Amino acid sequence: METGSQENAPHTGQTGAASAEHEPVWTGLPPGLLRMRRLLLVVWLGLLTVGLAVLLGLLAGPAWAAFALLPLAAGVWGWVMLGRNWRSWRYAERADDLLISRGVLWREETVVPYGRMQLVEVTSGPVERHFGLASVQLHTAAAATDATIPGLDPAEAERLRDRLTELGEARSAGL
Repeated sequence: METGSQENAPHTGQTGAASAEHEPVWTGLPPGLLRMRRLLLVVWLGLLTVGLAVLLGLLAGPAWAAFALLPLAAGVWGWVMLGRNWRSWRYAERADDLLISRGVLWREETVVPYGRMQLVEVTSGPVERHFGLASVQLHTAAAATDATIPGLDPAEAERLRDRLTELGEARSAGL
């Protein structure tokens, strides 16, 4: 009887450790993406506010120009929503697949098996380059599982691309 309890004790400990090993380690997006998106919000809504104020002031009179403050109210709301959206994005590299999670009201979690990846791209538009950001785009055979991780540091995006490509080649060779 004593032997059985000793055998069960290490097994139970290993099960707990094994389940902890399978928990994904999530990585959030860098704050540069949030700064870029908030700056774009302020610039576009600022231009809209000024243009609307001038247009309403000339066509309807100065009292109507006060309605140009409505885009500013939308800007305050957008500022908060951008922060919530940015905090919701995260990704995790597991042994056999990549997890991407996002969304505030509607949570969406995409699982991309390494063996199904056909192409991994790193892209960076002019605004992203100005802020020192890049995006990783994952393409699979099924268009529904294509995924993007936006706003990464370029070095992290390249590291992720190289790692995913290496794991994808290794997994697809084993199919």
